[in-house]
Amino acid sequence: MSQANTLAAPDYFSLFELPRHLNLDPSALEKTFYAKSRRLHPDRFAARPLAEQEAALAASSQLNDAYRTLKDPIARTEYLLSLEGVQMDEQSRAATDAAKAAGTAKKQVAPPDLLEEAFELNMQLEEMRMAKKMGEDDPATRTELEGARERFTAMLHELEDKLHALWNDWDTHTEAGEEAAKTSTRDAMVALLNRRSYARNLVRDVNEALD
Repeated sequence: MSQANTLAAPDYFSLFELPRHLNLDPSALEKTFYAKSRRLHPDRFAARPLAEQEAALAASSQLNDAYRTLKDPIARTEYLLSLEGVQMDEQSRAATDAAKAAGTAKKQVAPPDLLEEAFELNMQLEEMRMAKKMGEDDPATRTELEGARERFTAMLHELEDKLHALWNDWDTHTEAGEEAAKTSTRDAMVALLNRRSYARNLVRDVNEALD
């Protein structure tokens, strides 16, 4: 069996010989990545048959994708949820990438309790955009948008703290084999990620309007 084939794995966690946990040691992950990368370096396969060279290249590409995903806490969470059969809502990173590739606007679904505030914010954003098109400024709207940015930025920090706590819960329930608790934690993470994505998009829109 070639060196490339020994790295074949069904998922990114298995590729790094890790359990499906959400708390990882970044230094250990990086160390494993570089060790595996060295074993797949093209120079090691230069004299090998073409099939082995191509297999090594494919394995290296998979390894790079896995490392990029697992070292990013949010990407890691979304990936693990995908392994659990969860399809994230329209705000997910995958949806963002797909929209960019297609050159279309990404559909966003507002959490029910944010509908009213989001509607008002979108009206203010439109007012600011119109003022900028006319070469004018709207101090009152600018002040309102700056306040909204502060509120939603604070919301993002709060959501990330809650998400960190859920990572701990997930790892604990996974170790204990508590399937019902895992399902509850999984659903809570999905709700938080969707809310975080929506709030992050609002902050981005406000930043663009103010700049």
